[in-house]
Amino acid sequence: MSQQTTIRKLAELVNTPVEKLLEQLAEAGMKFSGPDQVVTSTEKVKLLGFLRRTHGKADKPAEEGDAPKKITLSRSRKQEISVGGGKTPRSTVDVVVRKKVTLVRSDENQAAPTDERAEILRKLEESKQRNLAEQQALADADKRRVEEAARVKREAVEAESRKVADAAAAAAADASALAGEDDPARKAAAATHGHGHPKPPAAPRTEDRGAPRHKTRGSHVMAAGVEDDDRTKRFAGQMHLSASDRARRSSGARGRAKPRRHADQSRSGTGFTRPTAPIVRDVAIGDTITVADLAQKMALKGGDVVKALFKMGVMATITQSIDHDTAALVTEELGHNVVRADAGDVENELLAHVEDAQGDKATRPPVVTIMGHVDHGKTSLLDFIRRTKVATGEAGGITQHIGAYHVETDKGVISFLDTPGHAAFSSMRARGAKLTDIVVLVVAADDGVMPQTVEAVQHARAANVPLIIAVNKIDKADADPTRVKNELLAHEVVAEEFGGDVQFVELSAKTGAGVDSLLDAISLQAEYLELRAVHEGRAAGVVIESALDKGRGPVATVLIQQGTLKKGDYLVCGVQYGRVRALFDETGSQVPEAGPSIPVQVLGLSGVPDAGDDFVVVDDERLAKDVAQQREGKRRESRLAQGGNRMEDIMAQLGQGEGQLSLPLIVKADVQGSVQALREALTALSTEAIRINVIGSGVGGITESDAQLASTSKATIIGFNVRADATARKLIETNGVDLRYFSIIYDVIDQVKQVASGILGVEIREDIIGTAEVREVFRSSKFGAVAGSMVVEGVVKRSKPIRVLRDNTVIFEGELESLRRFKENVDEVRVNTECGIGVKQYNDVKPGDQIECFERIEVQRTL
Repeated sequence: MSQQTTIRKLAELVNTPVEKLLEQLAEAGMKFSGPDQVVTSTEKVKLLGFLRRTHGKADKPAEEGDAPKKITLSRSRKQEISVGGGKTPRSTVDVVVRKKVTLVRSDENQAAPTDERAEILRKLEESKQRNLAEQQALADADKRRVEEAARVKREAVEAESRKVADAAAAAAADASALAGEDDPARKAAAATHGHGHPKPPAAPRTEDRGAPRHKTRGSHVMAAGVEDDDRTKRFAGQMHLSASDRARRSSGARGRAKPRRHADQSRSGTGFTRPTAPIVRDVAIGDTITVADLAQKMALKGGDVVKALFKMGVMATITQSIDHDTAALVTEELGHNVVRADAGDVENELLAHVEDAQGDKATRPPVVTIMGHVDHGKTSLLDFIRRTKVATGEAGGITQHIGAYHVETDKGVISFLDTPGHAAFSSMRARGAKLTDIVVLVVAADDGVMPQTVEAVQHARAANVPLIIAVNKIDKADADPTRVKNELLAHEVVAEEFGGDVQFVELSAKTGAGVDSLLDAISLQAEYLELRAVHEGRAAGVVIESALDKGRGPVATVLIQQGTLKKGDYLVCGVQYGRVRALFDETGSQVPEAGPSIPVQVLGLSGVPDAGDDFVVVDDERLAKDVAQQREGKRRESRLAQGGNRMEDIMAQLGQGEGQLSLPLIVKADVQGSVQALREALTALSTEAIRINVIGSGVGGITESDAQLASTSKATIIGFNVRADATARKLIETNGVDLRYFSIIYDVIDQVKQVASGILGVEIREDIIGTAEVREVFRSSKFGAVAGSMVVEGVVKRSKPIRVLRDNTVIFEGELESLRRFKENVDEVRVNTECGIGVKQYNDVKPGDQIECFERIEVQRTL
């Protein structure tokens, strides 16, 4: 058989690109749709003549180019040869015989191209006929071989059937002889043919019983000379089986004797019908969805969805969550429709619940936030208004929590939020600006505008809250209020006397001068804002601060924005929920209820909420629990969705991580706001060379799980105004975990910054040298409350600073006023010794408190 030449092969032979050859064929008047089409010899000759004419070689007559000078004939024949024999398995080998003949036209025959062409065509036709004959002969041989094999197999089956039939006939004859020829019961059974139906007429029997005639039923051969009773029919063809097998098959045959009568399932609609085409489903997808849930909605295996995601470049396990866009892409890739899932059913119910509680609005007190730079007198000003002494009890003299108070003045009730001024508490100041109606920016007249002052202005503008500038410390000799006004002009804060709209009030938090003018300015601004809220109905508001108290559980300081919060109300707060067990005001007194713009402490939540979370009062606990669980599930899915990174992102992270050091930290603090501030401040210290990684954080004392995590991850534990319990201390000492206590955020940031930057210098550490447990409290007219204590660890020295701890949480820091053994003053008291301790400027010592004596030491850094 001659080989066929395609355009692609022809292009390879003539060393020409396929596209160019197609263009030349088109110019020659031959249209081809693709490079795999066959080119005949006539078309080759036509192309050759066209190319010769194109290149100016058409000097011969056109008919001379019709016939080629040389023709190559190819023939291929394929045969199969069996190899192997005997014990060796037989195999077939394909043998292909190719034959090629080249015919060259002589010069004397060139004058008659037509005759030569006819001769060539005749030879081609003969070669084609021979090839067809050979192929037909091969096909006939294969057919005969298959028929022979089928005949041999059929003869073997017939021989086996004859043997089985002979054995069955002999067994039936024996059974008939035993039963007796004249048994009426046997004849009746034979007459009914074993099924209760009349037996068909029997075929004529031969006289010779030793040579019974056989009849075929399907593939079985039955003995015609034997009575066709039930036993014969049952055991025919089964004599080669054992007795147990024959009994089993006999019982199975009896069970199949009566066919079951089932209704047509395809007609009744109860049967399963296999789909004839792919089923396209509408898949509801929310913000996030796990791979397993997505596969279940599409009725696919989880591995198929994981494989499809992997092909898209997303590596995710079957239990991992993916975002909505990724899930929609893979769903459409697998041939299904995407429907946006309404995942906020419970949220919609909650929203309708809140809207139904709307009522008439009435005037409410203003919420004022005190902001400003560190040590500019914010808390001192608030103390003068409240007539208390709070600033003296703050660690290092700076505020590190958001304090919420409401005071009754001659101008009415005003709620104050005192925010910290340190740079690390930027999130607290931003949260305070969003919760407030008016921002009072305190600027020291002797210090001027500082970085946190500018930041407070930016937060107030971002929250669109009016500003009142309180120029403090005008009683100092170097005070210059005009300087403050001029410096604020650079930040577009224009005083009213300069033609602006910002009120400036000069005052002194120490002497109280100008404080009444500030309250007048606040009342005027509140009256201009026309602050109104719904007083009756369900309460709603926001969390200002939260903490974990060992004795009372989760405690949240909330600011009510509308409605009235009462004891016994059910509320949902972020991902937490609960029932209000008690309400406390800023003085620690219980109150039955609280209205709009009033900050209170709430007990009874299921956990510690995040600062800044909204809370809403609902009718029943079921709705609160459903909303909290749904929010927790969405938060968990969002965290899991971040793990399904693309391969490119993972490789990029691996590339960036080369040579980068990591400093793992675990941060525990007394309130949620301090935890957030420390996380943000410490993470911001990361550089290209070292990364500060806060692997764990929380509110409350340091527990055994924190110590175990630090031991496993080689992390440093930072305790901010909290302490480790006895179990955690033992584990920390056993595993050599680095534990550091701090009470001022300056020290935390500075020490971590020194370690991260590798700067050698003096390190200031706080070492606890002794702890005393308060057993009883006595009242003294000279020293106030005197704590009768037992030194349980180390030594207590009079010259060292002390802290008062309640439930492993720092509640006061100061110094000893007196240290006595019986009636004598002593400089130190050692372990297991009783003593009397008087704490300076602190009388709220209770039995069970711990008085911790410490000292600050300087340690030289070494590599």
